[in-house]
Amino acid sequence: MLSRRMFSIGAATLGFLSRQADAQTSFRLGLTPVFLDNDSETIDRLRTSLSYAAGMPVTLVQKRTYQEVTGLLLEGGVDAAWLCGYPFLQHRDELSLVAVPLWQGTPTYRSYLITSKEDQASGLTDLRGGAHAFSDPNSNSGYLVTASDLARNNLRPEQFFSRIIFTYGHRNVVRAVAGGLVRSGSVDGYVWEALTKVEPELTDRTRVISRSEPLGFPPFCARTDRIGEPDLAVFQAALLQMTESERGRDALTLLQLDGMIRGEVALFDGILTRMQDLAGHH
Repeated sequence: MLSRRMFSIGAATLGFLSRQADAQTSFRLGLTPVFLDNDSETIDRLRTSLSYAAGMPVTLVQKRTYQEVTGLLLEGGVDAAWLCGYPFLQHRDELSLVAVPLWQGTPTYRSYLITSKEDQASGLTDLRGGAHAFSDPNSNSGYLVTASDLARNNLRPEQFFSRIIFTYGHRNVVRAVAGGLVRSGSVDGYVWEALTKVEPELTDRTRVISRSEPLGFPPFCARTDRIGEPDLAVFQAALLQMTESERGRDALTLLQLDGMIRGEVALFDGILTRMQDLAGHH
């Protein structure tokens, strides 16, 4: 059964879980609540299933922002990280794909533009002059998509919106819009859809007014110079085989995912195009 509080946890729980494994012998996976803001049951199922499949302890290391968790990965502070396609491409010269999740049968998702239920806006242009919530400046769905849409019209977010906030969590974007703190928000469509099942009283107070094209789902990444290491190969196999064990299937069910594939960099071409559009207008 899906957890009622699937998308609400603080860093304290993750810290507790992380301390259960010996940092010297465990595989360290970096996470950020920007994307994976789950409750303790989901996090524990993920950790347990991966540890069991890999035959070694998997430690979950959470950082507040994509910049922090990406930096930790690049510095060797974690062995792999569940990132977003945007920071993956920002550091493409140093990072490689480990696995890409499948959601609703495909390795893609969309960015949603949301407003309150009562708002009459029908698209981005109607939101000029209002306050807007982004999730993270290095999030594809929670920043890049909207920023690049504006850039294509020679506009910047700080010019177009009256006020901008970064919530550092997609669920927090939904909360900010639902609570009237801002008029609109940019949010991960996977997170919004998952919330409709586990926290419908929250999403019912919002409305999706725009959806992006399908874009590469947030991938698991590792440093390219470590791809051949045995522990990383074992961890990758554990991810790719999650559908083959009851523990893995339980974790996937709580995450509302269908499985994992190796994935190809071409999956993220749409994000790369948006990065180029944004850079070309700055």
